[in-house]
Amino acid sequence: MKSIVLSILLGSCLVPAVQAQNYVSKVWVADQGNGTYKNPVLYADYSDPDVCRVGDDFYMTSSSFGCLPGLQILHSKDLVNWSIVSAAVPRSLAPHTDVAPQHGNRVWAPCIRHHDGEFYIFWGDPDQGIFMTKAKDVKGPWCEPVLVKAAKGIIDTTPLWDEDGRVYLAHAFAGSRAGLKSVIAVCELSADATRTIGPSRIVFDGHEAHETCEGPKFYKRNGYYYIFHPAGGVPTGWQVVLRSKNVYGPYEWRTVLAQGNTTVNGPHQGGWVDTPSGEDWFLHFQDVGAAGRLVHLQPMKWVNDWPVIGEDKDGDGCGEPVLTYKKPNVGKTYPVCTPQESDEFNTNELGLQWQWNANINDKWYFADQEHGVLRLYSYPVPENYKSLWDVSNMLLQKFPAPSFNATMKLKFSPIAKYKGERTGLVVMGMDYAGIVLENTENGLVLSQVECKKADRGGQETVNETLPLKENEIYLRAEITTTGEKISKSEGGHDLIVMCQLSYSTNGKKFHKFGKEFQVKEGKWIGAKVGTFCTRPAITTNDGGWVDVDWFRIDK
Repeated sequence: MKSIVLSILLGSCLVPAVQAQNYVSKVWVADQGNGTYKNPVLYADYSDPDVCRVGDDFYMTSSSFGCLPGLQILHSKDLVNWSIVSAAVPRSLAPHTDVAPQHGNRVWAPCIRHHDGEFYIFWGDPDQGIFMTKAKDVKGPWCEPVLVKAAKGIIDTTPLWDEDGRVYLAHAFAGSRAGLKSVIAVCELSADATRTIGPSRIVFDGHEAHETCEGPKFYKRNGYYYIFHPAGGVPTGWQVVLRSKNVYGPYEWRTVLAQGNTTVNGPHQGGWVDTPSGEDWFLHFQDVGAAGRLVHLQPMKWVNDWPVIGEDKDGDGCGEPVLTYKKPNVGKTYPVCTPQESDEFNTNELGLQWQWNANINDKWYFADQEHGVLRLYSYPVPENYKSLWDVSNMLLQKFPAPSFNATMKLKFSPIAKYKGERTGLVVMGMDYAGIVLENTENGLVLSQVECKKADRGGQETVNETLPLKENEIYLRAEITTTGEKISKSEGGHDLIVMCQLSYSTNGKKFHKFGKEFQVKEGKWIGAKVGTFCTRPAITTNDGGWVDVDWFRIDK
């Protein structure tokens, strides 16, 4: 297999997957325990989800953009209860590249498939082209990604293995790179799916009826080729299905899912999957603003070889999203589980819920199983540093619920020979806030900092400070979703999310610190919460560290 190493997030075949635990969240559980579920099934930013079934097992992946490990893979037995089991792009093979955060770049909407005993994931890097990685076991090792087609602006790639052995791929175009959007194209791949062997032919133009059509998923059923795709834009769009007897069209279309009279804005971009019992289901996202793109599960049925998604109350062939529904029939009842959140740091590997802000550097951390701590070494900020937006060694995880507390216990050990090392708890987005310990000329100082428009070069302001005598402390972010607002810029439907930071010296009594902060999403991702350890951009042969005893998500 021919592969290429570029300045892309590349997977390593040498990094084993961490076994998932049967974790149950204290803040969001979709399984209602009575044979029904509530949406979202995942109140977390698994953007552009795609799903496949292998036997009795379901697997899902989603966009990871510049976060690493990338392409987190979730497993479920019933489409409602999910655990993170691996990541297909665990780290880069090119440590000299992408040292700065790649906000909003790299791994866009993926497609996961299982063919001839192997798992495949295709995705588009909008700046470089179509990539593919594969593995015999979903937990890895995943092979080094293959550059299937070098191109600028090709995104949202989805393969189809036809009955005659030919392999096709549908994709969209990113207007920001390609200079064209709102069209869907199909090309042919080699038999081993490692390269394109023909040009991309546009098969559908959505400019008039379905502007911003993108995110296609390619299927074949009853002699029809189907392309499921969203249209209308992320906050306010709908789900369209194309069908044709010829892979290159012409395709006819129908709108099969829209918001209707529900509160679920923009229900689109996802994947169709069936159960062993013959039921059909559709996983898609909803963009709620600060928390990102949440995953919903909708019932689906076929009527005259057209899919109808959600509840079609008026019988017009276009369904509306459900908020609660009976769980899929998978033949038995499985235990409740949710994606991992809290971490006691009692193993020698990072939990799969964590992602770094950029290309991973082995010198950033030590998973100290013997002492049950995660040691983060202070790492120099870049020379052009303006804020934590520029920092690569941010260890973050997704918001798991509309309201929750994130609390961490840490012990900070800065080096004495120079000042400016920092650590703390941060709620990260294009605006961010944090509660930060810093080693200053006057000793340890606790600060509540805030940064507006970090993505545009904004710098931190300090809202409150407090000198510290001890270097061990508990930090907390209290996240509360308070209501709704209309995004005037996009006509969307955002939920207002607020954050109050606090600290404790004994882990029992917490003191509010600084100003309440309105949370904002990141670049194409939801806001995240986590920690870091930095030092100034100066030359030195060593630095200090922070030992994180635990990080817990609770009510």
